[in-house]
Amino acid sequence: MTSKTEKLLSLLNGQPVIPVLKIANVADAAPLARALSRGGLRAIEITLRTADALEAIRRVAAEVEDAVVGAGTILDAKQFDEAAAAGSKFIVSPGITSQLLDAAKDSPVPLLPGAITPGEIMAAREAGLRFLKFFPAEQSGGIASLKAFASPLADVKFCPTGGITAKNAADYLSLPNVICVGGSWVAPDDLIKAGKWDEIEALAREASKLAK
Repeated sequence: MTSKTEKLLSLLNGQPVIPVLKIANVADAAPLARALSRGGLRAIEITLRTADALEAIRRVAAEVEDAVVGAGTILDAKQFDEAAAAGSKFIVSPGITSQLLDAAKDSPVPLLPGAITPGEIMAAREAGLRFLKFFPAEQSGGIASLKAFASPLADVKFCPTGGITAKNAADYLSLPNVICVGGSWVAPDDLIKAGKWDEIEALAREASKLAK
């Protein structure tokens, strides 16, 4: 297993669920990260799907000591570099490109790229990556596809994301080639908007107890 894969796994530190977050109001970033961390989900992914995403990452990195903040929806090398400069401890992409691989090669920040076909998985493997995002999971064959990959691609592990909920997360986590899952159910938009941090903490605590 490569050193960057090991670094990524150490950052996630056995956490079964990685919250996938879309921050509409940057003022919510730090209290949201604190609530998730109190609930046992220290590692979080803030997606670059809003205008203030990079500032949200900066605030969490600077203000929430317990959090391990990563950046998601990274599509190119420029975004990779911007997210790393903002304080991201890991980078998540929905896919895999040569540009992203080059950016990751020159950075100490580990990359978790998405891969759903045998060819994409093998390309990532050739680049030294053994831990990949499987996205969009439910739309790409879900559990059945991951089971099929387990034997021919036995040394590759996955973090399925996309369509993962409280109802099916445990089924994914029961697979031998799944290390964790990504999901947004632990921090619903309506609870974030209402500032209901205690409720989010409770959802995080439930998710952190899912068996792996």
